[in-house]
Amino acid sequence: MFTGIIEQTGTVSAVEINGSNYTFHINSPLASSLKIDQSVSHNGVCMTVEETHTDSYRITAIEETIQKTNLAHWKPGTIVNLERCMQMNGRLDGHIVQGHVDTTAVCKKIIEKTGSWEFTFDIHENFAELIIEKGSICLNGISLTIFNVTMNSFTVAIIPYTFEHTNIKTVKENDIVNIEFDILGKYIRRMMSIKKN
Repeated sequence: MFTGIIEQTGTVSAVEINGSNYTFHINSPLASSLKIDQSVSHNGVCMTVEETHTDSYRITAIEETIQKTNLAHWKPGTIVNLERCMQMNGRLDGHIVQGHVDTTAVCKKIIEKTGSWEFTFDIHENFAELIIEKGSICLNGISLTIFNVTMNSFTVAIIPYTFEHTNIKTVKENDIVNIEFDILGKYIRRMMSIKKN
């Protein structure tokens, strides 16, 4: 379980493809505090630490993860948002995030404001029921608030701190990002669909 509050970024140092699995080696200041079998959010994807070193560690993504996320686009030099799992004795500063990416979205427009940025993303209209005005969304692991919602798009505003301390600053128009919708919305959607049948 995560909060969507990014602790650090990491850099992909190597990618190995074995059959349908992708193994990634990540360099990060967090590496020295990680343990084998620990869950860490990578751009919003919950992944298990397999091996650790002083300044790097290893993770592997299976086919299901590769198909539903942007991990297939990672290459050496890619900057990744990182968050360790939530501690139950702390404040929940973002929103409840599982680290289970639902789909991807495409960045369609970036507007630089005076002191902030607005990013607009397109998603498939099948997910329209899961985005609401002023609702929560997890984008590349970042907990954000949605506005300007349409059937197939939404906008988020980025403050300077988030821009400087996450990989949102590397996102350009037509880039693909990972999306996890709010868990409460997903449960409500499921219950409503069962009631219809």
